[in-house]
Amino acid sequence: MNLSNSPVWNDLDKITEQIDLDAVFKQHLEDCNYKISGYWNGDDFYEEISFTSPLYSELASVSISLIKEGNDKKHRIKLKFLLRTAISNNEGTAVSDFETRVGELVLIFNSNLEFLDENWLINIKSPFVIARRS
Repeated sequence: MNLSNSPVWNDLDKITEQIDLDAVFKQHLEDCNYKISGYWNGDDFYEEISFTSPLYSELASVSISLIKEGNDKKHRIKLKFLLRTAISNNEGTAVSDFETRVGELVLIFNSNLEFLDENWLINIKSPFVIARRS
């Protein structure tokens, strides 16, 4: 079976185009007060994560899944964003694209685009990240 030419890919493109991804990202940041509360990085726990500069997003991937629970089917939309900050450090010097990446955010929604879950992956060692331990 070859799905390369399946209409499902066009449908996924159309769905993605209908979502204001920047607004979804910004709304989630506002809902979190631009901070992450309670973050595990391996065995280390951080009470709060914040950022020295505003965050910008770049969509990395979109996934749609079907979850079967008995006779019920649930649909999920997963949006994965790369997280970046402003392009200068505290000294005002330009930094590379790689250095401005502070992590990733995965947002999971149901088929009505109602928020279900989030998953943060943060570069704790980034100069743009403030990680406060308890």
